[in-house]
Amino acid sequence: MDQIQQYTEPCKQFMKDSIRLVKKCTKPDRKEFQKIAMATAIGFAIMGFIGFFVKLIHIPINNIIVGS
Repeated sequence: MDQIQQYTEPCKQFMKDSIRLVKKCTKPDRKEFQKIAMATAIGFAIMGFIGFFVKLIHIPINNIIVGS
């Protein structure tokens, strides 16, 4: 009996923690959602500009190396 309890106790504890987490989770309000969406959009824009400038610099360097 003790061996069975040894294997089932971590599962029970995980279930309790998971239920507690789901109960504490709340849907973000409009202001919080807009803040998260704006931060994500800014991050996408920054990464896009970085990729654009890397590509912009890479094209002339590649043409010099290839010599076409």
